[in-house]
Amino acid sequence: MGKLRAKSDYESMRNARILENQARLASLGVQKTISDLRSIVSSAKPMKEARKWQKKEYNIAPVRRSIRFKGVPPPSTPACNSLRRSNRLRGKGIDYEEREEGSKSFSSEGREKRPANAPSVAINDASYQLSAQDSARRCRGKEGRCSVYNPVFGICCHFCRQKTLCAEEECKRCGDLDANQPCIGKTDCSVCHSSYGVLCRACLKVRYGEELEEVRENKEWMCPHCIEEKGINPYWICNSSLCLKNRKMAPTGIAIYRARELGYKSVAHLLMDELQRRNPSRLICSK
Repeated sequence: MGKLRAKSDYESMRNARILENQARLASLGVQKTISDLRSIVSSAKPMKEARKWQKKEYNIAPVRRSIRFKGVPPPSTPACNSLRRSNRLRGKGIDYEEREEGSKSFSSEGREKRPANAPSVAINDASYQLSAQDSARRCRGKEGRCSVYNPVFGICCHFCRQKTLCAEEECKRCGDLDANQPCIGKTDCSVCHSSYGVLCRACLKVRYGEELEEVRENKEWMCPHCIEEKGINPYWICNSSLCLKNRKMAPTGIAIYRARELGYKSVAHLLMDELQRRNPSRLICSK
């Protein structure tokens, strides 16, 4: 009961103060001033015109329907009936056999099989020339990685994935832009002649510890894929990011500094030692 009485006393005092303040404002004429200002502001605002509703008429056009819904058979033209299918689906076998003729490799159709470091390039314009600046940059690239990118004559390295011109001065393909010549600054596997065996000078040295001059003189040089496939060294695997991901392994990244600190010649030697210690008696399947 004491709490209710205290509350009622507070309400009565509050109401008394409100009435007192209202009387004070009325004596000062504040309420009248406010009402006058509101009337002035409302009269200054323009009256909004009521929008007139108007029906929008659309042009009546025939609905576009597919000829399949109209029941019309499709036009029987050779372009519509000729579907792109592979020879395997058509029942035609593909002959992948190759025969050796002299020192050159030929396909079953009699055409010469080109090495991976000399791919065939279809050039429509014969006005390709290498500028003096690009030529100077290409020659300086022998100290490291070449930075002259060329999508036509450049050959993509399997590891760094850069389609650049090599820095070899004797290379006619990259120096003279002769598409019929091989790039002597990129390796070529003597077994598969595929893109797996195309490595530039820097990647060959850093990732596998081999020199390009020695590989160039060795006519029986094989890429890591073929070495593992033939069982020569099952732990000597390709350590590119693409191939390691296919093996469900994490890419090594820039591991040459760690390999040299630990005393290894290259990243491949470091990875081979780690795989041997991890699986001493199990061979790694090639993928």
